[in-house]
Amino acid sequence: MNLANEMSTDVFDWFETPCESLGPRIRETVLIDGNFFEINRPNNSDRMLGDPATSSALAISAYLPCWADLWPASRMLAKAVLREPWGLYSSALELGCGLGLPGIAALARGWHVTFSDRDLTALRFAGSNAKLNGYEEFKLLPLDWRRPPDGFAFPLVLASDPAYERGQVEALVATINKMLASEGMCLLTDQNRPAAAWLRQELMANDLVFTEEGMRAGEPGGRRFKGSLYRIRHRTTV
Repeated sequence: MNLANEMSTDVFDWFETPCESLGPRIRETVLIDGNFFEINRPNNSDRMLGDPATSSALAISAYLPCWADLWPASRMLAKAVLREPWGLYSSALELGCGLGLPGIAALARGWHVTFSDRDLTALRFAGSNAKLNGYEEFKLLPLDWRRPPDGFAFPLVLASDPAYERGQVEALVATINKMLASEGMCLLTDQNRPAAAWLRQELMANDLVFTEEGMRAGEPGGRRFKGSLYRIRHRTTV
């Protein structure tokens, strides 16, 4: 399970949550539309926020490791991937994969998945979770939205809850625009955060067209969350 070879050493590009800050791990069984997925994750994500290395990264590059929680938007996206009436299967990219649940759902549907994240520790968790669910054929790509790499284009791009702050929207849309193949589609879920209004504006400003659909997700027997699923395409494909 190797990370991509060409990795920038710029501290603004990559971060690696220290393993000693993660604390105990737990294994969660996630039920999505009758499908069971096993996800290993840190038991208490809050303890990472007090780690000196995390505090330093936040001060330097406004980085906050939110990947260690299994967010409702991730469940929404996994549900959308499982329900979508796919034709021929090809390569998919998960942006900001965190624990990797949507990408694992794509593996279950036959896609060749590349997991990407700015945090190298998150990438390793996503890869380990993919293997935990019986998948061996996938790739791990360190990726910072502010510096998307050249030479990549995917027919399917997945992103769960990426635009939770307005300041992230411009770079996110630019990366989607660059890394989405001309005939491809991006599935993006959002928990109806305030930044969604700027996301829609930025998509239109970049000649990306989209539809929006209401979604719900939550833990069995627990709270239910509302959100939205965006299907995003280049205008020339519509």
